[in-house]
Amino acid sequence: MSDSGSELEFSAKGVRIERWPRSLTEAGQVLVEDGRLALLTSYGRVIDSAPVRAVRAGKPWFAGDESTVATVNGTRYRLTMGGKPGRGDDGRRLDGAALAGRFLEVLRGAGGPRG
Repeated sequence: MSDSGSELEFSAKGVRIERWPRSLTEAGQVLVEDGRLALLTSYGRVIDSAPVRAVRAGKPWFAGDESTVATVNGTRYRLTMGGKPGRGDDGRRLDGAALAGRFLEVLRGAGGPRG
């Protein structure tokens, strides 16, 4: 997903990625690039990837402000973006709650279904 001509739409590092009932990584990465969502381990290995239009994501009532749930290829993942602060479009640092909101905004803007 790292093409020199690609457009990066969202990136967050230090993301806890869980597939119930276990944690897959404590410091993973979430990327939305060229119309695809990718969940990566802290070592850059792809956990799962799919076109944004096929991803369902939302903010369930049981999740904290910095968490979202995304269904990728039929598998539900809980993404907690409280690790390392990221940056918004204007270069400002964003906390976990702001990153989670931005992630959902990017998916909706790219035509992904809501969860």
